Amino acid sequence: MARLKIASLFAGCGGTDIGVQGGFEFCGHHYASLPTSLVYANDFDPGACNLFDENFKLKIDRTDIRQVRAETVPPYDFLTAGFPCQSFSIVAQNPPRLGIRDSDKGTLFEEVCRFLKSHQPKGFLCENVKGILSANGGTAFQIIMRSLRDCGYHLMHMLLNARFYGVPQRRERVFIIGFRDPETMDAFRPPMPVTYTPTLADVVVNEESVPAKYYFSERAVSGLLAAKPEMGKGRVQSLSEPCNTVGAHLCKVSLNGTDPVLRLNGRYRRFMPLEVARIQSFPESYHLVGTERAQYKALGNAIPPVLAWHVMKSVCDAFYRSSRTKIEIP
Repeated sequence: MARLKIASLFAGCGGTDIGVQGGFEFCGHHYASLPTSLVYANDFDPGACNLFDENFKLKIDRTDIRQVRAETVPPYDFLTAGFPCQSFSIVAQNPPRLGIRDSDKGTLFEEVCRFLKSHQPKGFLCENVKGILSANGGTAFQIIMRSLRDCGYHLMHMLLNARFYGVPQRRERVFIIGFRDPETMDAFRPPMPVTYTPTLADVVVNEESVPAKYYFSERAVSGLLAAKPEMGKGRVQSLSEPCNTVGAHLCKVSLNGTDPVLRLNGRYRRFMPLEVARIQSFPESYHLVGTERAQYKALGNAIPPVLAWHVMKSVCDAFYRSSRTKIEIP
């Protein structure tokens, strides 16, 4: 029985691919290796690609996905694609959400369809922000689902919050699962929430080792304290809870915004890239390289590896239960 060969589109810094392969540790829990083999990965962002190449044996294809000839990609059984979410995000209010009308990023899901039609893999997994469900009054999601279904797949979608799957972060994401075989679709079960939830206390670094540049100035703190509470500025996080969603722009986070920040021993600061990686559930073995700006962007755009593992484990279980598509189980 063969392992599932995986092709990863919009791979970014590899959060999905760590989870899809498994075989890592996070916050004292072991995530077993899954019966998969990564054979192709693509992304166009230089910083994310540098991080990917630093952490994977397989080198990422840096070609613009719109220029990649699908027939040149190695054969694969399963496709993963966290296509760009900026057009659908509920925080993208300036400019307003464009959804499917964004001719640059909003229609990149069509590249997923192109690859599905070309290779006709056994299945696929797509991920995006919660806002994709309501973009363009809900019509964007209907178009995406219809387009994927027209590629010859049976579909389901689910909204998962990473905090219920062992990730120290409140991060809601939509997952679209597709199988070519209806029996495998019938065998699929969404991942069950786990009984443990890591908190910020499990992932923040010792304050004594935090460089001064991560702390906000007295002027910034004074402005925060003068702001009206209803303005929602300076979302200070509790160490005893999971963190609010970390985004791609944390390199320029301010106390005048609504991004998550820390207040420890009376001092306010932003998260270090290492802490963002931990909040996203990247294992300690993951190496951070490149500029901090690139790290924040890539990590903030990533799918939490632990959440990806739970979803892919359910995918593998469905293949295993399906009598027509047996895969190797380690």
